[in-house]
Amino acid sequence: MLAIVVNTENWERHVGVPAEDLAALVRRIGAEGDRYLVLQRIPDLPDVYAQVWHEAGGDYTVEHRDGAADRHFQAFADGPEAAIAALEGWARQEAGWGGGLTWEPLDTGPAPEVPPLDLGDDERAELEARVRESLVGGYATRADLAELAEEYLVTEDRRPVSRAQAQALADRLWTERVAEQAAWRGETDPERLTRAFAALDAAGITARENFTCCRSCGQAEIGAEGGPDQRGFVYFHTQCTDSAAAGRGLTLLYGGFDGSTETTAAVGREVVAALEAVGLATEWDGDPERAVTVTPLDWRRRLVG
Repeated sequence: MLAIVVNTENWERHVGVPAEDLAALVRRIGAEGDRYLVLQRIPDLPDVYAQVWHEAGGDYTVEHRDGAADRHFQAFADGPEAAIAALEGWARQEAGWGGGLTWEPLDTGPAPEVPPLDLGDDERAELEARVRESLVGGYATRADLAELAEEYLVTEDRRPVSRAQAQALADRLWTERVAEQAAWRGETDPERLTRAFAALDAAGITARENFTCCRSCGQAEIGAEGGPDQRGFVYFHTQCTDSAAAGRGLTLLYGGFDGSTETTAAVGREVVAALEAVGLATEWDGDPERAVTVTPLDWRRRLVG
């Protein structure tokens, strides 16, 4: 498994890609609307990426950027295999990974200067606190954080944060969090939660993390997530994520797709058992009308991007 995210021209997003899947994606591109791949490492870092472009009948254009405009390079491969070898080597961060291609600097021009934020201390602190809250939740991408930063203080007659300023703020706070998580060791509680949810999903209970914005939307949309063999569901929405990130535990909402009290209670018991199997403690009295709470919980979710 390669620690990368691959985004395609036709809006696919592949997280944690096996080498053979990356190779298949490279061999696939070339048709209209499916001509390129963009690779980012996990965790994503500003201005660090690789990409490949191919149109049927032509060469493969491979690029990589290593943190700044003067570290952007381009090479051409006459077939997919050379491009695959370079991209897989880049993903694995192997020494000499690009040696099979001839690289040339690609001049993308100087990066435009971003003016400092023109905000008072209170507004600046409020904005950073909100972005950090989403950042600590762990599900947002750098693009999500930049959009949040740009829109958070907007009023009918005022837009105080430009897109470039928002991206600069998001990148700064993101980079700080990446440095912080580098000191984490071993499996974290959110990773245990992901393991429990994967087991539940495989056992016939649709399990979704950070699903929709609120309970009303979650209840309305979770049915469309389940397949014909799924018996029930469990999820938590973004407000639950914010609560967990703030140290208040995580609320899980669950139920049976048949709507019966008996199935809902049975799903609740399976959810609790799956959580306990991965070492997470829960509070639940067995009442199908009451949510399951995961607590205590050390919310350190590693960033992806």
